Amino acid sequence: MKSLRLYFYRFLTVAVCLTSASYVAHAQTTTDALMIPKNFFCAGAMYGNSKWTDYWEGTFKRDNGNIGTLTTNSYTVVGNYGITNKLDVLFSVPYITTNASAGTLKGQSGVQDLTLSLKWLAYQTEIGKGIFSLTAIGSGSIPLSNYEPNFLPLSIGVHSATVALRGLVNYQTGRFFIAAADQYQVRNDITIDQNSYYTTELIYSDKVDMPNVNNYLISSGYRSLKLNVEAIFSQTNTLGGFDIRKNDMPFPSNRMNWTTIGGLVKYSFDAVTGLELTAGGNYVLTGRNMGQSTTFFGGVLYIFDFSKKTK
Repeated sequence: MKSLRLYFYRFLTVAVCLTSASYVAHAQTTTDALMIPKNFFCAGAMYGNSKWTDYWEGTFKRDNGNIGTLTTNSYTVVGNYGITNKLDVLFSVPYITTNASAGTLKGQSGVQDLTLSLKWLAYQTEIGKGIFSLTAIGSGSIPLSNYEPNFLPLSIGVHSATVALRGLVNYQTGRFFIAAADQYQVRNDITIDQNSYYTTELIYSDKVDMPNVNNYLISSGYRSLKLNVEAIFSQTNTLGGFDIRKNDMPFPSNRMNWTTIGGLVKYSFDAVTGLELTAGGNYVLTGRNMGQSTTFFGGVLYIFDFSKKTK
């Protein structure tokens, strides 16, 4: 079992980060059980592309000729630094563009939100032939630009400051693992550029009460020092809100639920220690007030060693 633990720590030393944009994640991030060692820093750039034509208006699935195909692109700078071997700090800053292939609605673009996270390896023990761990992740985000949230589905975000707490359990035996996580996110009220709006009643205000969000996921796959292959199932539920009215535009405080299935592959190079390429995607199986999107992402990451060298 000692050799298993040594392998586990060696794997963590060479694993690198891939922090999250709105739909890009899952390898040395806030959604996995990997930790970057003390005084190591991972930096990288990610690209994501998401498209949908059909969407759910409430629970009714339909298309819309005034939108055609809705395309979202993200260009994200990411980073992860090991404060200690059991405590990491992560950040991500995405630049988002949106575009509709039909109709007269103009696509939006701009820097979205800064997300900062603290990731703590709270508990770890050997069970049977594997290692069980419990990780706690606290996150927060703030908008970095004055983008308009009330222009969905072409808005680049909902312009809400958030705080979130995630708990994650992971069991790894040899090179195979299974993990599960649950997150609760609190969203701040937002301000829109109008003095009244209608939800299920007429409201005379420019303030919108944003419902909180719950997310859980299950992932499983193969991890080695060079190759990681992972499958991910995720469910996100908005805890409140209301449905899109018939033939109306979405509103920031709509109830937005979606179920996705996806995966990723990442590869680390022997010739250039610390260099990693990663790629993956996901597909929305079911939703409510959401587009049935197909998403692909990829990125280049590199890990820097700032630890003191000894002979």
